[in-house]
Amino acid sequence: MGKILIIAEAGVNHNGDINLAYKLVDAAKAAGADVVKFQTGKAELVVSRFAEKAEYQKKTTGAQESQLEMCRKISLEYEDFIHLNEYCSKVGIEFLSTPFEIESVRFLQGLGCRMWKIPSGEITNYPYLVEIAKTGKPVIMSTGMSTLNEVQAAMEVLRYNGAGEITLLHCTTEYPAPYNDVNLRAMDTLREAFHVKVGYSDHTPGIEVPVAAAARGAVVIEKHFTLDRNMEGPDHKASLEPDELKQMVDNIRHIEVALGDGEKTPADSEIKNIAIARKSIVARRDILKGEMFTEENITTKRPGSGISPMYWKEIVGTKAVRDFKEDELIEL
Repeated sequence: MGKILIIAEAGVNHNGDINLAYKLVDAAKAAGADVVKFQTGKAELVVSRFAEKAEYQKKTTGAQESQLEMCRKISLEYEDFIHLNEYCSKVGIEFLSTPFEIESVRFLQGLGCRMWKIPSGEITNYPYLVEIAKTGKPVIMSTGMSTLNEVQAAMEVLRYNGAGEITLLHCTTEYPAPYNDVNLRAMDTLREAFHVKVGYSDHTPGIEVPVAAAARGAVVIEKHFTLDRNMEGPDHKASLEPDELKQMVDNIRHIEVALGDGEKTPADSEIKNIAIARKSIVARRDILKGEMFTEENITTKRPGSGISPMYWKEIVGTKAVRDFKEDELIEL
């Protein structure tokens, strides 16, 4: 399999501060992620003034302000994303940002990103999907909160309107997501239903589940991270800190190498151990030349450099060609 694309999701964990955003880029690069991803959207075009906060947002940011007010506080300006894109190029990590409304789709298209990341909340947003698809670029789409029929409908809109290759990410849209709601086997369902590459966008605590997803065949892993989980903001509590992000990346890289090509054959590193670990047919006691080999005078012991015990039936009943000392390898 190819290299797993690891997306370090900075999201809005910059709290609307461009300097924090730069530090998040540095942390993602230091951790070894392939992509650092932000979120782009004008709050007034994303959230109505009547929209309530999610329960996790109320817990992390309080219930006094509205969702619109919260989004205004943690948003960056378009100009900030221009600078972030340039900074990512400078430090050597791919920049990506998820647009949350059509105006931001058009803005990000102008930045020249090579692909789109569609969040779970936009999977039923028809005009948004059409705008994304018309660019013809590859799409990575999260499928949290979705039924298979909703995923299919979104796929049809994207494909009909000219989207490039589509990769589907299984996802559980809760922050943090309970382990018993993860359902990693749904990755297999998506792969089989739509014949596309699949991955996983993770909101669980820790790194075990994304590593397991990598072992299950994910080609993309996305995970939120922050500089400090104790910072104010809606997503920090459900994010990894930089050292944890690095550990996740390292573990996934180990897994992708360990998966191999699937062919069952001795690995180069173990060939030298075959003779050490396997056994050969040896003399159980001293055997005289001409004596018949029987189950009483031969046995199997290491090393495995002699006649394999798989030839046991062929050896029993033949005669010794010479004298053999106890433990000596039998020869014919």
